[in-house]
Amino acid sequence: MNATDRLDRWRRRRAEHLAALPWLATESVGARPVRYVAGELLAVDEHYDDARSAVSALGVAARDLTEDAPLPGVRRIRARGLDPLAATRRVRGRSGAGALVGPNHVLLGSPHEQGGPFGRPVAAQAGALEPAEADAAVRVVVMDTGVWADSPLPASRYQVLDADYETVVDADGDDVLDSDVGHANFIAGVILQASSRAQVRIVKVLDSFGVGTELELARRIAALDDADVLNLSLGAYTVDDQPPALLRWALAGFLAGHDRLVVAAAGNDGISGAPFWPAGFAGSAVPWSQQVIAVAAHDGKAICDWSNSGPWVTVAAPGADIVSTYINHSDFSSGWAAWSGTSFATPHVVAAIAEASTQSGGVFAAAKQVTSAAPATFAGYAAIL
Repeated sequence: MNATDRLDRWRRRRAEHLAALPWLATESVGARPVRYVAGELLAVDEHYDDARSAVSALGVAARDLTEDAPLPGVRRIRARGLDPLAATRRVRGRSGAGALVGPNHVLLGSPHEQGGPFGRPVAAQAGALEPAEADAAVRVVVMDTGVWADSPLPASRYQVLDADYETVVDADGDDVLDSDVGHANFIAGVILQASSRAQVRIVKVLDSFGVGTELELARRIAALDDADVLNLSLGAYTVDDQPPALLRWALAGFLAGHDRLVVAAAGNDGISGAPFWPAGFAGSAVPWSQQVIAVAAHDGKAICDWSNSGPWVTVAAPGADIVSTYINHSDFSSGWAAWSGTSFATPHVVAAIAEASTQSGGVFAAAKQVTSAAPATFAGYAAIL
């Protein structure tokens, strides 16, 4: 099977999987799909009254609503037939674009949108990880799929939250590995091949198809108080290109007033301009925007044609045919694979920041050093080689 056939098959399986999710709604805005949980509206407590008023104005009766508080400071309003996009527009029309009310966006792992430019990962020869430094001090959290323990990624080189190990590789039983199996393993391997300074922890927010929700990601970020760098190789688009409300709230709590960074994938749709969130925060008006690094992918010569781009992108890093730790499986004799996507450009930047922190004294200063000292420029972006 050639690369085109692999990609076409991957796209068909992806479309079939998403179409089978009964709770998933999709709105097409130009070339970008905006995905969200049907009938569900999220609001930070201070904007709850605005959200409730908007729902009432749409004709949804109070008796048809269910409400809960899925995490402290956040309310969720649900009803069959509730249009969260229309409710959000009403709130923002009255209270401004900064109102923290919005849909529960569905986030996808960065290779999920295209499976990388060559579809699924392919077997590769084993590489080598950097030996860990005894005083490795940069605490990196990879929020992604869970990690598969049966992997060449040594258990001594990473931690997991709540013993969140993955075991299933074919959840839909079609005799093909699920699309994002090994995604977190691969990302962690990219970091550990290039840095001996990073302590890696993996937190599950996506399933084995790379699908997760804004609410779950926000819940995990809100509970995170012991990290220096957060790797987010995932994202979503919004209808109006405004930041997802709950993600904005969670990242403000994590970043504001701290020497911390978010390094996020720019996405793989070949779109120029429309921000892919959370990477899009790097070009937004939030006060902590400089603590977000948005990463496009290059192939050593130019920005990959499948990589998103735009004025919100911070830097480009290697993202084509990257080799890293995958899973032990009959199709991957070494347990290593070659894969492509902005998902894997992102941890290259994380590793560079971890290494630079030795001299810089902090991760924010290290990020400035890494981007300013990048040895190349592609499409106007500083490019790490």
